[in-house]
Amino acid sequence: MRARTWMNAAVSACVVLVASACGPEESQGDADTKPSRPSASTGAKEPSVTPSASAPAKKPSATPPGDRPAPKTKQGAIRRYEQYLHALGREDIDTVCEVAGPAAKKAEEEGVGPCTSTYVTVFKMISPAQKKALRTATVDPQRVLVRTPAKIEMPVAAVRSTATFSESDLGSYTLEYLKKDWYITD
Repeated sequence: MRARTWMNAAVSACVVLVASACGPEESQGDADTKPSRPSASTGAKEPSVTPSASAPAKKPSATPPGDRPAPKTKQGAIRRYEQYLHALGREDIDTVCEVAGPAAKKAEEEGVGPCTSTYVTVFKMISPAQKKALRTATVDPQRVLVRTPAKIEMPVAAVRSTATFSESDLGSYTLEYLKKDWYITD
């Protein structure tokens, strides 16, 4: 039970950190971790020479095909959140940090740390069974709350998977439509 509470706190902190460390507006406070991260502008996958928290081998896959704007709909938000859940299960730090960018930036400003190092900790706290379940998790549209056309609440109860997740495991998130796509902001 204690591990789940810690994981939820770490996941929440990582979400905020991921956004700030992986987003286009990078601060100078975590410059020591950024040189080893591949640039988001490169399209090819770069192999990781030495596995580390700040040198992911995978490139962001969160951008819609063809760089088209994501639909500003409930279904568009659900697709984006499912993308985040699947990336969390695959330990795809680039995608996780891309989707959770705004929330991660807030967390980093509050002193939690950069997204990449925070989520590496979160990945270690998720059990293999939970990771496997997250890779194919879906969202029940009936449980999603539309606050405004640009703000959607994703309660943990909406997540459908082969594993059970609670607030202390995964938590609930707010997605907002920003810069032509959905991002986790809280």
